[in-house]
Amino acid sequence: MYESDAGLLAPGRAGSPAEATTGDTAFLQAMLDAEAALTRAQSACGLAPAEAGRAVTETADADRFDVRDLALRARSGGNPVIPLVADLTAAVPEDARPYVHRGATSQDILDTAAMLVASRTLATVLDDLERTAGEVARHATTHRDTQMAGRTLTQHAVPTTFGLKAAGWRALILDARDRLTAVRASLPAQLGGAAGTLAAFSAFSAPSVAQEDTEGQEDADGQGEADLLALVAAYARELGLVEPVLPWHTLRTPIADLAGALAFTAGALGKMAADVLTLSRTEIGEVEEEEWGGSSALPHKANPVHATLIAAAARRAPGLAATLYGSLTAEDERPAGAWHAEWEPLRDLLRLVGGAARDGAALAAGLRVVPYAMRENLQLTDGLIVSERLAAVFAGRIGRARAREVLSGAADRARSETADLSDVLFDVLREEPELAGLDLAELTDPARYTGSAGLLTDRALERR
Repeated sequence: MYESDAGLLAPGRAGSPAEATTGDTAFLQAMLDAEAALTRAQSACGLAPAEAGRAVTETADADRFDVRDLALRARSGGNPVIPLVADLTAAVPEDARPYVHRGATSQDILDTAAMLVASRTLATVLDDLERTAGEVARHATTHRDTQMAGRTLTQHAVPTTFGLKAAGWRALILDARDRLTAVRASLPAQLGGAAGTLAAFSAFSAPSVAQEDTEGQEDADGQGEADLLALVAAYARELGLVEPVLPWHTLRTPIADLAGALAFTAGALGKMAADVLTLSRTEIGEVEEEEWGGSSALPHKANPVHATLIAAAARRAPGLAATLYGSLTAEDERPAGAWHAEWEPLRDLLRLVGGAARDGAALAAGLRVVPYAMRENLQLTDGLIVSERLAAVFAGRIGRARAREVLSGAADRARSETADLSDVLFDVLREEPELAGLDLAELTDPARYTGSAGLLTDRALERR
């Protein structure tokens, strides 16, 4: 028994705006919108009656067509446009039928539909990214000076602030926003006919041109070709897409750019999620999700579900983008297989990023920061987290090599005796007269060694 894809195994995108804008019905409507726009554009250019444009537009409603039947019939020709054109032609009034899909090829319609779906989906993604950036900015401002352990290669490194970490998340999210905004603004319509020459449109316009005694002169002047370029421009305007310089049947820059921007966005959101997953570990406890998830086996669990779903999307996105990049190597004027290989990965990528953006906004809005846990964790290494500062100060008095030797020995002793570094250093200072008079309490205070974290946070937050 046939069942639609309800998202049972895809909680990341289930219920998201992107799920609605990328579903089978959404793609079908986009294909119908492309067909209707083509007829209207031909009407606007005098290549079809105005009534034909109106008739096709009125009929181009996805609810009038059987998506599953179209999918099954698509197997015979390898794409769903072929059966759709047959059904749309049969559905319009008889006098409009000659103008349905006239001069176009299947790839014109499906590529254009993909661009429409992408544009509509990116609108929702960009809204969610703006919300996420706003919430993260709030955390960065609130916790500008909240000290925490900076970690490198999983270990405590030097102190930092949560404000700077949140500002970093926001910077990536804004980078993703800018890339998606630019890509969305460049999404082109597709119109080239069977082999990208627009020849069929010229052939269909020939009867009306033949009525003119100046037909030969028009051809000599290139007027016919100019009229067809005007048709491409009119088609793009009807769709709200960019007019392409060339048909891009096998020139897949739009798909590659879209893939790259989507994969980057997944990774940008994934960085925030990865940090939240680490910092919300039971033994760290520096942040937690407000909307936590439960466990089927462990009643005490409070799982970071939003971060988990974003992390899953970030792991899948690069592979999908790689498939789309692989389709750049498309042979001839229209390819066999390379184009077909794009459809599902592109939709999956749009869905993944749409779901991740939805979860990113929820994660940022509900994130709880736990400053006292950050302060406690700063003390876990008994002062070793400020060894870099001590090394710089000591080097100014006893030289770099001796300073490193002294501090390495003190650190080893502090670890072996589970003693505080400042206590060990009191003994060291008695053995090193050049270090006399140093304020160890101040030098070993992690809160006093966050560098320019506050200023860097302020500078990052200036970006709109």
